[in-house]
Amino acid sequence: QVLFVSVAGADPVLVTPRLVVHAGEASQSTIVETHADASPDGVAVVNAVVDIHLKAGAFVDHVKVQRQSAASFHVSGTFAHLERSSTFTSHAVTVGGRIARNDIIAVLDGEGAECTLNGLYVGNGDGLIDTHTTIDHAKAHCPSHEVYKGIMAGRSKAVFNGKILVRLDAQKTDAKQTNKALLLTDDAQINSKPQLEILADDVKCTHGATVGQLDEDALFYLKARGIGAIDARNMLIHAFADDVLNGIRADLVRKTTMTLVEQVLGLPS
Repeated sequence: QVLFVSVAGADPVLVTPRLVVHAGEASQSTIVETHADASPDGVAVVNAVVDIHLKAGAFVDHVKVQRQSAASFHVSGTFAHLERSSTFTSHAVTVGGRIARNDIIAVLDGEGAECTLNGLYVGNGDGLIDTHTTIDHAKAHCPSHEVYKGIMAGRSKAVFNGKILVRLDAQKTDAKQTNKALLLTDDAQINSKPQLEILADDVKCTHGATVGQLDEDALFYLKARGIGAIDARNMLIHAFADDVLNGIRADLVRKTTMTLVEQVLGLPS
């Protein structure tokens, strides 16, 4: 686990951490990257970069939790380069920051490489969460999977731009991308833009985006079985978030992250 804590006093601070990971051939690793503020009142500007290079057959499970204060700013870039038969999984959870911008770029540069990009962003107040992902299929026989979900409340705003690029030599690519957003208030907003750029002709690629409110039929179903309106609403929000968080292998990290989501949205534990 790598923990970055920004300590800001009366004046804002600039923090520029860089994390470089070289995953050797056939190695396995789990990396938990956490960004937090020492004080809820301090203002930090974080400009973070993560470089991950996976040799043949390597496996890297990367979890990023951004839990900075509502007054801080966070801009980050995560770059993964995958060689033959390597596997990279990313779970990015953003629950803090006045403005948070996350760029995640994965290049599948060896046959049989596999990439999974999953994320959950939760906003409240009047913050902005901006997410841009790119999966670059440079070689053949490489599957990729991507599920990003957002839960927006208050006057918060979010942007999701997910791009899948399939190059000319990347035949037999199998790429799937999904973005779903849940708006809990009338003033919350999200702009979603899934993209496919396909230069090869023997591929299977899908993408989709949905934005909506809580399912009224599901709420009615729960309330009809004796569950209170508030509990029913919270159950549906938990289920929506669990779809992404359940992919985090470390139990403690998964439970802690759900607690953060509850705190941001004011949900009972």
